[in-house]
Amino acid sequence: MKDSYSGSYAAAGVDITAGYKAVELMKQHIKRTTTSGVLSGIGGFGGLFGLDLTGISKPVLVSGTDGVGTKLKLAFLLDKHDTVGIDCVAMCVNDIICAGAKPLLFLDYIACGKNVPERIAEIVSGVAEGCVQSGAALVGGETAEMPGFYDEKEYDLAGFAVGVVDRDKIIDSSTVKAGDAVIALPSSGVHSNGFSLVRRVFDVENSDITSPVAELGGKGIGETLITPTKIYVKPVLALLDAVNVKAISHITGGGFYENIPRSLPEGIGVKIEKSALKTLPIFDLIAKTGNIPERDMYNTFNMGVGMSIVVPADQADEAVRVLNANGEDAYIMGETVEGEGVCLM
Repeated sequence: MKDSYSGSYAAAGVDITAGYKAVELMKQHIKRTTTSGVLSGIGGFGGLFGLDLTGISKPVLVSGTDGVGTKLKLAFLLDKHDTVGIDCVAMCVNDIICAGAKPLLFLDYIACGKNVPERIAEIVSGVAEGCVQSGAALVGGETAEMPGFYDEKEYDLAGFAVGVVDRDKIIDSSTVKAGDAVIALPSSGVHSNGFSLVRRVFDVENSDITSPVAELGGKGIGETLITPTKIYVKPVLALLDAVNVKAISHITGGGFYENIPRSLPEGIGVKIEKSALKTLPIFDLIAKTGNIPERDMYNTFNMGVGMSIVVPADQADEAVRVLNANGEDAYIMGETVEGEGVCLM
């Protein structure tokens, strides 16, 4: 590869040698994610992963894919690129854990207007951190330099995760009934959803988003908004070993009203106590600044709850204890009821 260079391609805006440099820079980050299943290094045409099926009698692979969305605009404005990779991983692994699947591997895709090796490596450092947090191995990826399609300072980021679960242990909501407890796992902020609305509310491209804001504890709007999505994999895996988890919902775009019902069987809804919710200041500021109705807020954002978990009422206290012991400030926010949808009381 040292001899690989195309002057004609470079004249068209694509520097393949920059791609090689980016790979060298990111190797140190990728190494952090290596698990026992990894059978290949970076640079081949495919990532090899050996499945350890110890204790799994009927293995089922669970996959998920997602991107970071227009939250990336904040990264461009702040010139901060080391956390959006965490968002990318989180959006994928938080989805597959809803089925009870343990993440195994992850691949990323970065498309950019200009391959700046140091910036690409910075992005991948965040992806690697997300993989470490979730226990997944970063086994490969792709960086596509696309001049004329993206601005030189912009890029897109997406990813793909694969996990495994025993067929008999898949979380499928089939045992949920009225009277079960609904537990909240707090979010770290807006996570990676609703940013088209957020950017309009704060007019981020034309406003000062770095100055301290009293309502945000002295942090700037930009710093608050770019806080990476929380990854819930390890606490949830610990919970699955301790109590009877009936349903899990990753609260992303569509908020409470769209996501919680996705994890419930027909004929069952939820009643949420608004007074129990630990809504973060950023959501109050979004609603106030944008004059956004309450239902729209709960139908767009996570409102401080990144994941909801349904367990039997008599196991709720133990579930909260286990989650607390694993670093989550979990709490009971409501219960399942006969009916459909979400009722905020």
